[in-house]
Amino acid sequence: MAKIVEVKNIKIGAGNPIVVIAGPCVVENYEITYETAKRAKEITSELGMPFIFKSSYKKANRTSLEGFSTIGEKVALEILSQIRQELDIPVLTDIHSEAEAEMAAEYVDVLQIPAFLCRQTEILIAAGRTGKVVNIKKGQFMAPEDMRYAAEKVASTGNDKILLTERGTTFGYHNLVVDMRSLPIMRSTGYPVVIDATHSVQLPSIGGKSGGRPEFIFHIARAAVAVGVDAIFLETHPEPSKALSDAASQLKLDYLYDLLYQVKQIDELVKKFEQTSIVK
Repeated sequence: MAKIVEVKNIKIGAGNPIVVIAGPCVVENYEITYETAKRAKEITSELGMPFIFKSSYKKANRTSLEGFSTIGEKVALEILSQIRQELDIPVLTDIHSEAEAEMAAEYVDVLQIPAFLCRQTEILIAAGRTGKVVNIKKGQFMAPEDMRYAAEKVASTGNDKILLTERGTTFGYHNLVVDMRSLPIMRSTGYPVVIDATHSVQLPSIGGKSGGRPEFIFHIARAAVAVGVDAIFLETHPEPSKALSDAASQLKLDYLYDLLYQVKQIDELVKKFEQTSIVK
């Protein structure tokens, strides 16, 4: 049976309207983080779409040692907490260890498990024990049906507030492929499914950092929503080329309204039809 996961007053899954999870890749400073959150809230409010703000307080899995990581863990978390209160919006951020789960849970509503860490039992259990909603990104090396085992680790703590996110599969060679079959396969677990339309256009490890093909963000987003997802995840920045992390794959904030307008129309059309699946 399809589960509904609640984040504050937002219901995700089981035929509810598609939810938007969006924000800059990483907290760079208060101004950019607040500007992006405020504009994204304005856009989603105008479109009548539920909104969860996202930004990482730290990026631990950088391609090279020179990659930007954080402005300071406590400083970044406090910025997220401040924006959460000022704009009255739920917030999502990544964690990378057991200790970070407990720490970050004091500041945000959703804990996200990065794709590279989705098999790490201790982190999944620690996240589950916080009682927060846990968004598990599918590893680039994972088959979609195996994500049920990651979910089971979180659920073993008594916390079944779990989301599963598709973000592309890698075969090496600096590219990712999104197999749209993975969406209904992961949905067969009963947990709500998210499409990450920006990390899916990454070109991993190009010259010591990740590249990207942002011109495909609209295509992947529209295709995934047509297949059927419960939320869409987007990294967006006022000036992606100047972003300190994932500069080559973030969506320019100016394009967010157009993308979400299209996504909403497709989602409403898809939900008019009975949801069926041949996945066993």
